[in-house]
Amino acid sequence: QALLATYGQDRAGDPLWLGSIKSNIGHTQAAAGVSGIIKMVMALRHGVLPPTLHVSEPTSQVDWSAGDVELLTEARPWPETGRLRRAGVSSFGVSGTNAHTIIEHVPDEEHRPAPLDGAAPWVLSGRSAQALRAQAARLRDHVSGDPATGELDVAYSLAATRSAFDHRAVVVADDRTALLDGLTALADGRSFPGLDTGTVTVGGVGFLFSGQGSQRLGMGRELAARFPVFAEALDTVLDAFDPRVRAVLFGDDADALNETGITQPALFAVEVALFSLLEEWGIRPAMLAGHSIGELAAA
Repeated sequence: QALLATYGQDRAGDPLWLGSIKSNIGHTQAAAGVSGIIKMVMALRHGVLPPTLHVSEPTSQVDWSAGDVELLTEARPWPETGRLRRAGVSSFGVSGTNAHTIIEHVPDEEHRPAPLDGAAPWVLSGRSAQALRAQAARLRDHVSGDPATGELDVAYSLAATRSAFDHRAVVVADDRTALLDGLTALADGRSFPGLDTGTVTVGGVGFLFSGQGSQRLGMGRELAARFPVFAEALDTVLDAFDPRVRAVLFGDDADALNETGITQPALFAVEVALFSLLEEWGIRPAMLAGHSIGELAAA
């Protein structure tokens, strides 16, 4: 009734076609919802609506005349007609928690991955070193075989949608070739510039704030231009200091930046802004330490 009321009214053209993944593979328990998503993603990809099997007649418990909804009992072509193709997938939990998601097709001619602007991290993990190397080989083969895959899309998906196991690696590079070469090196068990590997250790994350001597002209400029949270924190701290600190930090006089009265407040401002950026990304330290002006930043 909900589908009839929501999608079955005032339709132009074809009815809403209704099907079920359970007729194809049975009830997959916790994977039932994602199974329906996979089915419809494949249907969008191939342009075919797959049938629901073993349907003899519609249930009499539904008033099918109340809207334009029909059971999909045989495969039907799903061509592009100039309108975006969409599918709704419902997952009904036994506890009463229901979910409905709408999947929309992205026309190939319109999909343009975001360009790689600077370095991107590709993070991987596995339950063992061997599994980690195998994961690197699979990812390399997948990306190599699909030139349309965007480097930033891969970086986001690896960081935000994958499970994190104990054996970990990251490949950092600013072009596709170097990223793929880093995956090859990881798969082969070799070292490579921009490739780091390690395992999870007990002890948590610690932030160490440096003292005078680590300063450089323009430090933080690129981060401020790219990340608003960094820029806001940096401006807030610099506004509390003498205006000369900001002028020297983003100027071209290295000797002036090396003056203690300029160096230390500039470092303090950048370190506080860095902490704010990492905090925004969800990275929380278990311990803080610092040297010289870094002790104040840590405090």
